[in-house]
Amino acid sequence: MSPAAVLAQSFDALVKWAMTPDRQDDVVAARAEYTALGGEVFEEDRQLELRLAGFLEFYVCDRIAPWAGVTPARARYLSALASEPPAQAAVWRAFTDTWHGLFRVFRLFDGGVRLEGLSSGTEVEVVEQRPLHGVSAGDVLEARLVPLAGDVRFSGAWVWHPHEAAPLIVHEASRRRLAGRSERELLFDCARRSLKADRYRQIAIARIYDFGSG
Repeated sequence: MSPAAVLAQSFDALVKWAMTPDRQDDVVAARAEYTALGGEVFEEDRQLELRLAGFLEFYVCDRIAPWAGVTPARARYLSALASEPPAQAAVWRAFTDTWHGLFRVFRLFDGGVRLEGLSSGTEVEVVEQRPLHGVSAGDVLEARLVPLAGDVRFSGAWVWHPHEAAPLIVHEASRRRLAGRSERELLFDCARRSLKADRYRQIAIARIYDFGSG
């Protein structure tokens, strides 16, 4: 099985392990938190499936579960240390070490892409065999990077921002970084604007991504 397939299959198993029927109240609460951060998604939105995938990642990788005291990914990894083969435990560990952020596309190459993290300026090469149609150097995306077996791969969810928005996001990221504000705040701010850009095609991208307008 390819590393990408291992990650996808293991992530599905992690979600199933974490979202048991007796935890549905917590899932509902987490969904409300995620919606408040990134905006409400409707059935007709183009980003519906990717945002649902993003919520699942938020739930298992980012949010401290009240029933565990750590993220579900961390809880799964800790339980695996004593009862599962090291190779499988390492996969669970990968979901505790993800990097969720805003990235600028630095360079595309055969089999992957080189990204620059807007929060730190750190460059990272991501293995990606699927063709990234319509993506060019300079574009900005929200992504979760997962390290496994010496490589870094994309998770199943991301948000591609319009090409015209890229310089505006990069400038705002620099401004907020100098002001000591968190990247997470900008990430979800941009996620909300991305939904608006999809819904209101008649409004200029520069207006939607005008960070001076709130």
